[in-house]
Amino acid sequence: MVFGIVGLAILFMATAALYASVGFGGGSTYIALLALAATNYQLLPIVALLCNIVVVTGGVLRFQSRGLIDWSKIWPILLLSVPAAWLGGRVMVAQDSFMLLLGLSLVVAGLLLIIEPMINSKDVNARAGKWAGHRLFAPIAGTGIGFLSGVVGIGGGIFLAPILLLTRWADGRRVAATASVFILVNSIAGLSGQVMKSGLDIGEEAIFAYWPLLVSVLIGGQMGSHLASKALPEIWIRRLTALLILYVAVRLLWV
Repeated sequence: MVFGIVGLAILFMATAALYASVGFGGGSTYIALLALAATNYQLLPIVALLCNIVVVTGGVLRFQSRGLIDWSKIWPILLLSVPAAWLGGRVMVAQDSFMLLLGLSLVVAGLLLIIEPMINSKDVNARAGKWAGHRLFAPIAGTGIGFLSGVVGIGGGIFLAPILLLTRWADGRRVAATASVFILVNSIAGLSGQVMKSGLDIGEEAIFAYWPLLVSVLIGGQMGSHLASKALPEIWIRRLTALLILYVAVRLLWV
């Protein structure tokens, strides 16, 4: 058990460093790594969401200090995503169904990470740009992503960011800032729903049995924010992360 926790802590630290360097929390990979380690599936979303909160809190503070968070544009996305994430966290899902949904979600997340740089570098037709200007765009996108994120126990930024880039909602830095805020508030909402569904005993077990992982992502998140993004070009960090997600997703679906 000790070796297992130590191994997971190292992997979690590396994951946090990679994700934090590009403005994400890493929930999708945390939960996949826990699943591969044969962790009780009820604990998966709770531990992953706790780690998410630890990693993205620092990112949100840094984005805010740099004036990159446009609250007037973000609140329509959060308006319905927060209750949707809470409801998603409350949904009872059988273990086999949960693993299938998780695996499929990770496939989508990995593919989105791969195409995101292409989205950001290619010309997009005018119709895609008009979507972001529609008053229902933000609430609909936030609600759908928030609910799915709550069910599988991730923050949802990995789904939101490519959509915002595709629709030219904002420039890359502001999209990253928006994704960080989205991950933070939806992780808190989803965690609340998960704990209410599974019970306080499961929540306490997640904290006391897996606290080393929280420490490791705190360290990894700080490393990612200050060092990882300078060590490799952002596009390569995203590609490496995408490959890791897709590999884990295939393993989960195959099993």
